[in-house]
Amino acid sequence: MPVILMLATAIVAPAAAPADASSPAAALADSVAGWNSGSLDRFMAAYADDAIYVTSKGVVRGKPTIAEHYAPSFTGGTNTRGKLTIEPLVERPIDARHRLLIGRWTLHGPQRQTGLTTLIFERRGSAWRIMSDHSS
Repeated sequence: MPVILMLATAIVAPAAAPADASSPAAALADSVAGWNSGSLDRFMAAYADDAIYVTSKGVVRGKPTIAEHYAPSFTGGTNTRGKLTIEPLVERPIDARHRLLIGRWTLHGPQRQTGLTTLIFERRGSAWRIMSDHSS
């Protein structure tokens, strides 16, 4: 009798929710696609409204200010700095809502540039958003 009860419970138990296909890496890939298509809005969509961006000149606070930093290279439906690629090197959980992603970025443009980026993503609703970006 216990076996039948267990089987009946398994049949009527609600199925686990499907895994969300979004991930920090997917959000980053979409942001890179925005860069490469010349869309500042799409590039910035991965950033949280209260994100911080660490530059060699200091800390830039808030999505609008970060967008102002990047805006000059988004002209004429392209990005004048070149094509961006980011190779994810490390992605690891910090806790249930936060992930660390470290990657190598490369700009293939008039001057090839490369460096490392350390991003902290936070799960906000159904999306992963960059809350901290340190790229050098």
